[in-house]
Amino acid sequence: MSGKSKERAQKEYKDLINRLSRIEGQIRGIRGMIENDAYCVDVLTQVQAARSSLNSFSKVLLANHVKTCVKDDVMKGSDEKLVELIDLLQKMI
Repeated sequence: MSGKSKERAQKEYKDLINRLSRIEGQIRGIRGMIENDAYCVDVLTQVQAARSSLNSFSKVLLANHVKTCVKDDVMKGSDEKLVELIDLLQKMI
């Protein structure tokens, strides 16, 4: 972790937590499927659904980051967060 923090608006916080709770439920469901000897294709289908949910979470978080942290930093005349974003995108792609 970078040691940095971000104060999120209540709506953003609630949305992100709700998304993570759904993803946690999906992961617990996958574990249950394995514990109950579910068919491989069924498990893999649920893994793909969880992966899709996590990707969606990442997109929302990234968009929020650009709209707040990056925008505010650029408006202050700094490009630190912009450079950080470019590095992050290179890792993600």
